[in-house]
Amino acid sequence: MKRLWFLLAFVVLFTMACSLTSLLPTGENNAPAATPLPPTARPTAQPQRPTSQPRPTSPPKPTAAPPQQNNVLFRDDFSNPKSGWDRVHDSETGNITDYDHGHYRILVNEPRTDVWANPGRYFEGDVVVKVDALPNNGPEDDDFGLICRYEDPSNYYFFVISSDGYAGIGKVFHDEQTMLTGDGNMIEVPIPKGNKKMYHLRAACVGSRLTLFVNGKQILEATDADLTAGDVGLMAGTFDEPGTDILFDNLVVRRP
Repeated sequence: MKRLWFLLAFVVLFTMACSLTSLLPTGENNAPAATPLPPTARPTAQPQRPTSQPRPTSPPKPTAAPPQQNNVLFRDDFSNPKSGWDRVHDSETGNITDYDHGHYRILVNEPRTDVWANPGRYFEGDVVVKVDALPNNGPEDDDFGLICRYEDPSNYYFFVISSDGYAGIGKVFHDEQTMLTGDGNMIEVPIPKGNKKMYHLRAACVGSRLTLFVNGKQILEATDADLTAGDVGLMAGTFDEPGTDILFDNLVVRRP
């Protein structure tokens, strides 16, 4: 099993007027803060990652999602670089969260670090979040996925997989990270392995039931009732080797 480490090194939301210096279900449209996932050790044990306090930044006030037809609350194909996601190029770390030729890109150039991004919206109640994710480069020992019920950097649910065939569902609650599946570890699951493979990810946050689907198949399920509403997001991270580079596309948020 892979053990997730979370190194709290995040980059929080920025409004479009606040660019920093130097950071895929089809037909549906509209992520960084770095937060630590407890790293996924393989069958061999690995040392616990150190943790540190997140870099302080001021997130924008979330806006309520407008009502939509057909249960779709929000969509983004990332063709419009003004749709509200973070645009960060961190000259110190090399981390990037930004629009990239019709995708949203998260590049993590620090070891043992996870980075996320949000669109700055707010969704009441149950949601299903879908996205296409393509590992563009970097090590297969990575993690990437979706966020739901994001209240702030200290409170949210996350759903992640890795290019080498592991997955996990977890939460950050009152600044404490907990894996809700696999006894605190990411676990091996039957998904395709390797870079340059497209993954269709779906995270269902329905009541206290949290479910992760990959390529249309249910992979993991967990139960937790601590968080009930909030923003959505995208995330990607590294373990010992830096360079995780994920391209996201066709994000959709809808009612179950």
